[in-house]
Amino acid sequence: MSGYDVIVVGAGLAGLRCATWLAEAGRDVVVLEQGDAVGGRERTDIVDGFRLDLGFHVLNPAYPAIRRWVDVDALALRRFPVAVGVRLDDRLARLAHPLRHPLSVPETLRSGLVGPADLAALARWAGPTLASARAAKSGTDRTLDEAWDRAGLRGALRDSVLEPFLAGVLADDRQGTSDAFVRLLIRSFALGRPGVPAAGIGALPAQLADTARRAGAGIRLAHRVVSTRHRARGWHVGVEGHDAMTARSVVIATGLDPSLDVPLPRPRGLQTWWFAADQAPSGDAALRVDGRRQGPIVNTAVMTNTAPTYAPRGRHLIQATCVLPSAASEDAIRRQLAEIWDADTRAWSLLRRDDVTRALPAQDPPLRLRRSVRLGDGRYLAGDHRDTASIQGALVSGQRAAEAVLTDLAR
Repeated sequence: MSGYDVIVVGAGLAGLRCATWLAEAGRDVVVLEQGDAVGGRERTDIVDGFRLDLGFHVLNPAYPAIRRWVDVDALALRRFPVAVGVRLDDRLARLAHPLRHPLSVPETLRSGLVGPADLAALARWAGPTLASARAAKSGTDRTLDEAWDRAGLRGALRDSVLEPFLAGVLADDRQGTSDAFVRLLIRSFALGRPGVPAAGIGALPAQLADTARRAGAGIRLAHRVVSTRHRARGWHVGVEGHDAMTARSVVIATGLDPSLDVPLPRPRGLQTWWFAADQAPSGDAALRVDGRRQGPIVNTAVMTNTAPTYAPRGRHLIQATCVLPSAASEDAIRRQLAEIWDADTRAWSLLRRDDVTRALPAQDPPLRLRRSVRLGDGRYLAGDHRDTASIQGALVSGQRAAEAVLTDLAR
């Protein structure tokens, strides 16, 4: 039976960040991961030569935690345009960030989706938070739907652009998410230019795992924790198919044991369809949404227009994302994609469908930016359910859990 200062259960972003800080502080720590790779939800598989992330992911380099703990240059980030294409009944419109893409301003104004009243309402809603993050953290929080109504944000910009775009980001197509959280998210989009690592989103946890190992943390894959039992000097951790381990503290950075009785935000889910094609349906790398709202797809993108490394040479990869629950058939997805891209999708090959039922925790109002990581018995929690539903939140929660462990062990 092996003994450690700390056992971290789960090698997702939160668990890896937690283990790194503990190891750097000189603690004997091991990470136990039930899967065959690190990353949790942030993983990439090779399917027929294509890189398929577990659902559609983007990495925002503007997140403070990314700037602090991740070598973004080493990830060779392929960045999306800060723009969105909108399929309408009679045309395709394209809206772009005026500062990132200044030459696109005339096209945006001609789209018919943005008028003076829309711009004024958008400024009332998001302007203060763009100037200072504190604006989103003060005052009364409410649902996004209610906040847009109060700001007077109505019409085509809301219905055809913001609602479908944010539905894919939040896994919420009813705008019930915390308005404060969404405004903070919009601020991060405005400050950064999200993209994907050249080798897929799995390159992010792979880098974090390398950092953890260099710090001295052990990482054991295919180690499924089946029990945690309190003992006089710490915790006895049962592992399926392996010898049990002991530790003074345990950090749970993955799914929770129901016996813990810890209130968690309800999960939100997303479904992603991955198609291979010999020809790209468009040369545009921007995310595209269906402004007509005539189907389950909330966003789609030609991944290889941004990251050619996601496909074999001469092939193309297209993703289409829906909000769960979804009963959409493959035929329905192909029909909507054909309309959104104005392309024949019959020859496209379906590589995989990802149903990620726990894509992110719901962020209901009022927004709670910090939930306790202590269970009070020598066990701790880490994960984006402790902070915000984002890569930023996952990393910060891992850091906070490690700091709490170190404080308590020092006592």
